[in-house]
Amino acid sequence: MSYGRRGLDVDLPENLAVSVIRKPQMPVAEDPAGAVARALDAPVGCRPLAAEAAARKTACILICDITRPVPNGILLPPLIRTLLGSGMRAEDITVLVATGLHRPNEGAELEELVGDPWVLKTVKVVNHFARDDAAHADLGRTPRGTRVRLDRRFVEADLRIVTGLVEPHFMAGYSGGRKVIAPGIAHAETITTFHNAAFMEHPNATNCVLDGNPLHEEQLAIVGMLGGAFAVNTVIDEHRRLGFVNFGEIVQSHAEAVAFMRRFAEVPVRRRFGTVLTSSAGYPLDKTYYQTVKGMVAPLEILEPGGNLIIVSECSEGIGSAEYIEAQKRLLELGPDAFLRAIQAQSHARIDEWETEMQLRPMRVGAIHLLSGLSEAQRALTGVATIDAASLGDTIAACVDRSPDKAVAVIPEGPYVVPRHAT
Repeated sequence: MSYGRRGLDVDLPENLAVSVIRKPQMPVAEDPAGAVARALDAPVGCRPLAAEAAARKTACILICDITRPVPNGILLPPLIRTLLGSGMRAEDITVLVATGLHRPNEGAELEELVGDPWVLKTVKVVNHFARDDAAHADLGRTPRGTRVRLDRRFVEADLRIVTGLVEPHFMAGYSGGRKVIAPGIAHAETITTFHNAAFMEHPNATNCVLDGNPLHEEQLAIVGMLGGAFAVNTVIDEHRRLGFVNFGEIVQSHAEAVAFMRRFAEVPVRRRFGTVLTSSAGYPLDKTYYQTVKGMVAPLEILEPGGNLIIVSECSEGIGSAEYIEAQKRLLELGPDAFLRAIQAQSHARIDEWETEMQLRPMRVGAIHLLSGLSEAQRALTGVATIDAASLGDTIAACVDRSPDKAVAVIPEGPYVVPRHAT
């Protein structure tokens, strides 16, 4: 199973009927650097990057924060060298970490995230801070009424480029592209508006759905208000190798990357299971319990109502933010139904409570069992049953014994794979 940096071996009883669900084998780039260079020269819906950069003086490149395993060490050097080769000065190029409302990435973590020391020595690399009022430009309101405030370093750049990983996302359908802008570099007010219950509880605000997804539509509206941008989109396989990369106009290029990823991430499964074993995709996604909720939501289509969902997630940094901990405490105090009623009355979500709200989805379907590195006090905040590595096998066996269904589904890569129940 994907678990932390090293993975977790799980021994299953031989008498179980086990179905392992993973991506089909993805073709990978033999020359990743060459693939990136070719993408910059053969764009989707725009001119090659060198031509787009030629008449522009400043550039801002967005990168995802440490929670996404984007191959920045492959992407950023050719991007920046192309800009320099087009006449742009190094001091006029900014790499901006799209943290959303997550904590900043600094020091050794920033070095790991950027992936190439030359980048850090050559251009400015800085973090977005969503609660810094002065750092944001006000672009007005979307048709749905969301006040749009974005990091002015990106808004005011002559050339705006987004980089990211295209993978299933349990709210926005797919990650990457427009999502790196909002919530990536949006102000807290903007983020908490389109993360309120009116958006989150919509049936189309879910994994792999873009059509009719209110979050996706709001993100596209924000891109339009910004005046557009360019994007470098990547897809990686189960072993984090580059399988796809393109460059182009942000909406068109992202759509092309999503079309590629659908063939691998959405896996048809012809039955449901009383017991499902999954993960939170390993490092870096499983650093916190906050991110672990994604792994709980992804397999719900194949979990029998009343079944057992067992998830392994290292949670090396604990639960998550102070705001998320407060949301979890409210869930435990109020219970799922009262918690949902309370947040449905709010025009703005409280910071990070949307992850608690998303946990309600698997809680409505079955029982959740978590294996993690959390302390006993932290485990008490999860709202789910917790186990340790020594009892994992016994837990699986007990879940199967209690179920009329003796089969087990195993999803080693967690939320990067979304099983689709296909009759």
